[in-house]
Amino acid sequence: LSSQTVTVSDQLILKDEAYYEVIPDGRGNVLLFLDQQNKVEVRGYDHELRKRWEKELELDKKRPRVIQAVPMGSDFCVFYEFRHKLQPVLKVHRYSPGANLVDSTTIHIFEKLFYSPNYEIVVSEDKQTALIWFIEDMDKFNVFSFSMKNMELLWETQFTVDDFLYQRDFVQMLTDNEGNMYLVLDRKNRKAKADEHHFEVFVQGDLTGGQMRRHLINMANYLTFDVLWSFDNLNKNLVAAGLYSVNNTMRAEGYFFFHAKAGDFTSQQLKFYEFEDEFVKVLLESDKERLKHKSIAEVTVQDIVHRRDGGIIMIAELYKRFQRGVTSSSYYARTGIRPITDYYYDDVFMISLHPNGDEHWKIILHKKQYSQDDDGIYSSYF
Repeated sequence: LSSQTVTVSDQLILKDEAYYEVIPDGRGNVLLFLDQQNKVEVRGYDHELRKRWEKELELDKKRPRVIQAVPMGSDFCVFYEFRHKLQPVLKVHRYSPGANLVDSTTIHIFEKLFYSPNYEIVVSEDKQTALIWFIEDMDKFNVFSFSMKNMELLWETQFTVDDFLYQRDFVQMLTDNEGNMYLVLDRKNRKAKADEHHFEVFVQGDLTGGQMRRHLINMANYLTFDVLWSFDNLNKNLVAAGLYSVNNTMRAEGYFFFHAKAGDFTSQQLKFYEFEDEFVKVLLESDKERLKHKSIAEVTVQDIVHRRDGGIIMIAELYKRFQRGVTSSSYYARTGIRPITDYYYDDVFMISLHPNGDEHWKIILHKKQYSQDDDGIYSSYF
């Protein structure tokens, strides 16, 4: 019998506002990137997680704001913003595994922007390309595709989406290994509009000759309970695995699988499968209250594993969160007593699907995981 070996470092105390990133250096060692507001540093740990060195990084002097540190396999990039004559400047540094500066470049100077955007970054599977984006004026997307390998801007775009509300419509932003953008929106996902429910996918990059393409995916009167999108770089497919509802978006009644060739959505596959009674019974075990509905609440799609043949393995997990105690901010201000939050990550189920959407196999892995007041960061396997 073999099992996993867990190595634990000495305790490290961080402030709540500190940002950190754990970065493998490609040689069996680990780097810890730390942004503690007034100091940015990297600490080196050996394979037994003993600290061997630390080094402070020098970004621009004009109050730099770290956006994200991105591992590349051995080197790593630090994306950050600073201000020049009140204008935000987006910049990136590339460092070696020893935290030595290798290269640096300015991605963009925002000449007509007088506030710091809320940047988001998504990274390609091969960790060589990053998509940096933010939303301006509620509905205007600013997107920059950047090659970390060559330290150059591949392309940039700005576009507005009609009738867009972020919390209602936004699902996911993705990029592939070539730096193409895939923006996914979920439209009319409510019971009264079920017959109009669809996904809207915007694609741009070298794949489209630099032009924006818009694709619609009709959801056949089903509602989305949860969904995860991913890009299969081997087979050049845009893929989604999700859970659907018929009338009630509070419970999942089945699952669906979608895939399409990135450059040709006319070849798309979309299949729906209702959960079998026996499957729900085994998954929910002795929870008689939940078994009455023959559906699953408090479940989320955690990961998609791509098969070499173009199929996938969908991994979903039972998840719930409870908050106990008084939640009023004014009560906390008076008493200093915080509410207590419990995180439960329970059974996992995996479903393997062929490229044509047919089910290959499925399995349930029973487990119980619990944590408290830690945002559930490491409570799940995911």
